[in-house]
Amino acid sequence: MPPTLASLVHHSALKLTVRAGQDRLDVPVRWAHVSELADPVPYMEGGELLLITALKLDAEDPEVMRRYVKRLVGAGVVGLGFAVGVNYEDVPEALVAAARQEGLPLLEVPRRTPFLAISKAVSAAIAADQYRAVTAGFAAQRELTRRTLTDGPEGLLAALAVQVDGWAALYDASGAVVATAPEWAGRRAARLTADVQRLRERPAPASSVVGGAGNSEHPENADRVELHSLGTSRRPRSALAVGTAAALGTAERYAVHSAIALLTLTTERSRSLHEAGLRIDAAVLRMLLAGEPDHARTVAGDLYGGLLDAPFRIIVAESAPARARASTGAQSAHSAHSAHSAHSAHSAQAAGDALGVLTEIVESAAARSGEAVLAVPEGERLVVLATDGGAAVAACVEYTSALEAARPTPEPRTAGDEESLVVGLSAPSGPIAASAAYKQAEQALSVARRRGRVCVEHEHLAAGSVLPLLADDAVRAFADGLLRALRDHDATGRGDLVASLRAWLSRHGQWDAAAADLGVHRHTLRYRMRRVEEILGRSLDDPDVRMELWLALKATAPE
Repeated sequence: MPPTLASLVHHSALKLTVRAGQDRLDVPVRWAHVSELADPVPYMEGGELLLITALKLDAEDPEVMRRYVKRLVGAGVVGLGFAVGVNYEDVPEALVAAARQEGLPLLEVPRRTPFLAISKAVSAAIAADQYRAVTAGFAAQRELTRRTLTDGPEGLLAALAVQVDGWAALYDASGAVVATAPEWAGRRAARLTADVQRLRERPAPASSVVGGAGNSEHPENADRVELHSLGTSRRPRSALAVGTAAALGTAERYAVHSAIALLTLTTERSRSLHEAGLRIDAAVLRMLLAGEPDHARTVAGDLYGGLLDAPFRIIVAESAPARARASTGAQSAHSAHSAHSAHSAHSAQAAGDALGVLTEIVESAAARSGEAVLAVPEGERLVVLATDGGAAVAACVEYTSALEAARPTPEPRTAGDEESLVVGLSAPSGPIAASAAYKQAEQALSVARRRGRVCVEHEHLAAGSVLPLLADDAVRAFADGLLRALRDHDATGRGDLVASLRAWLSRHGQWDAAAADLGVHRHTLRYRMRRVEEILGRSLDDPDVRMELWLALKATAPE
């Protein structure tokens, strides 16, 4: 136990006398501090026993003492020690009355007891408490290790529950309860499944505190429960819950940290095994894209369940640095450097952030629904093969839609976009057509980049219009150049050739209908179309010319 005011009062060498706050002596003391300032509050952290002689205080003025004590209580000071026989022969009644009014313990320090003795007593008690905690932590670590080696995770949970005087539970990747100790804690642990799932959405390592007395979210459970993610990979593979009646002490905290380390070792795949799994994922994907689905199934075995047999979709995602390198050529080094974003506070490279978050979301959704998913990172690109209509695809679409909704008006992406993520999603496909699905995802990715979108699904491209594809600077420049001579002609007031051309093309070359739209005679319209041919040097009988002119008119039309 840490030192308390009561333990200092009972210290035979200090000879302290309680003058106020006798009912609050069980408060822990974090430190003993000497200050003769009239206002020491700015230098207090809370939990201190403040020692004074009232050198600069009018300790006999009731109003001064009331304000002084009130500020000390507000700063979290747990006790006040007053040395008698220095500036005052006895503790002033004004100070005693103020301390009683505010409920602040007031200790009389005899002249023969130096403040240094009190500070040493507090320091020694704190050191002894820390030593006991460390010793108990090492003992708990040895016991937890022994139980883990002999009884596995179940034995570790049982030992941990004893160490913290509470209960412990282990959850799998989906948030389901795997084991609890004692057994009666199973029902309490099951109530926290949603909290465990929320914890898994955060980058590892992560922890949170739920429940506890007065917690409105879990009123049925008065336990204070700490949740800790387990694992070292980007997606936590399990979680540990520790329930206690009160906050953990130092020794209990050592025990919990030891349990986290041991459970991580027993539940996490080794790094080499994880890397081997990634190599298998990449090999299976290459075989599918090479048109060898049978070989891919042979290599995969049961790793992906029925993923390679059911209709699936391919997701291709890129982050800003990949696009920067693709678009700047010789300036790739500069672009890669400029692609670091505000997310770099969480990672060394912004590129890893965007793709890492997407991978986490897709894999977490798949794990919760029991789906198999194949995610292969390729530099600044991520390729995902997921079940069509499954939770992984839905999570990807939902996440990218949220990103898009939170962004201002979409604009075409450039090499300077630092935090952006671009995703292309193929149409449903099977193993035989995996290569075609991959090309569809790349095409959708390219369209998303040009349109300034976060995600584009290939299925939606054919269902829309070709006109949005004209929203490109190069297309507009071509259109302006093609129509410039006609616009210059119209600007001189010698006729409305652009409007006449638009009306004639929209009526598919029907003279009477187009002339009626313009309110002119058809001979006038024929004359104008001859002038268009003369100015442009092109024949309107050529369907390619008509197509180019129509697209140019659409590309330059006011919105």
